[in-house]
Amino acid sequence: MTMTTKALARGALGLLAAGAVLTAGAAIGSDDGTRIHWGPYKVGDKRSGYTYAGAQTRAMQDDDFQNPAFLWLERGADIWETAAGEAGKACADCHGEAEEALAGVATRYPIHDEARGKLMNIEQRINWCREEQMGAAPFKWESEDLLGITAFVKNQSKGMPVAVSIDGPARPFWEQGKAFYEQRRGQLDMACTHCHVDHAGTMIRAETLSQGQVNGFPTYRLKWQTLGSLHRRFRGCNKNIRAEPYAYGSDEYVNLELYTTWRSNGLPIETPSVRK
Repeated sequence: MTMTTKALARGALGLLAAGAVLTAGAAIGSDDGTRIHWGPYKVGDKRSGYTYAGAQTRAMQDDDFQNPAFLWLERGADIWETAAGEAGKACADCHGEAEEALAGVATRYPIHDEARGKLMNIEQRINWCREEQMGAAPFKWESEDLLGITAFVKNQSKGMPVAVSIDGPARPFWEQGKAFYEQRRGQLDMACTHCHVDHAGTMIRAETLSQGQVNGFPTYRLKWQTLGSLHRRFRGCNKNIRAEPYAYGSDEYVNLELYTTWRSNGLPIETPSVRK
């Protein structure tokens, strides 16, 4: 059995367990004639993007064999077990079995990194490990490798509720992210709140506006026909309102990531989700 096959076999057990968490107590998306029961995908007033997706899209996400994002998960499993860099180490050499070492990790990111004096998200953490611990070149943002290993890392927390902290030194960065979310920008003079707070559930062209919850990223978007990061979505939204996008991994977007992830607290990690 190859390293990749072993990693995926271990991951399959974790997915089965996660599926048990996600489906416990409610039929996901079932309709009793009066309302739809969304199970863990709705927490209080918070609704995952899953609940705004069509039945076919939800079915694609729910079936690991149909979910096209699992091609990237396989790539991530390979990367986890493959030695790289001057140190000749693989992720597994330091961290061990992924489903044990990474369980719950994705629920806490972005975090405040004391050495950097600012926030660090999962993609940045992966590249920090590659440069500092492995002596390897960092992965380029939005590359197949970074998307694959990020999705693999986050998938180990599938079904667990988002629980990002904004206490202590993270608070000023959360406030900056909140300010970004509420600030009008671009030629259309719009803020994130205008779509995802004021008009969630309404149609914009052929799409239904969601609450903009981020618990499923990286996500396979049917429009993109590929897996994409949260920062790709941020950049796309900026372009939609005719605003200049920031760079992938910019402080502005990582701060915004903290704020939007905090908005998703309590919703389950769905990575890799499927969205229209």
